[in-house]
Amino acid sequence: MKKNMGSTDKTIRLLLAAVFAVLFFTGIVSGVLGYILLALAAIFALTSVVGFCPLYALVGLNTNPVEERK
Repeated sequence: MKKNMGSTDKTIRLLLAAVFAVLFFTGIVSGVLGYILLALAAIFALTSVVGFCPLYALVGLNTNPVEERK
């Protein structure tokens, strides 16, 4: 699995994950929308840590400026 996310992309995803989690846990957003945001927060955090986005792989997008060497 090649990394296909750059550092800016990872940072934005982590910030969004934090905002979504805060909105959920403070009760500002609740119900179904709250759980959807919480799931998105988990997905964003996981893909940021791993550095790979399956959706990017499907559409052929790569924001990682460094080519991995084999």
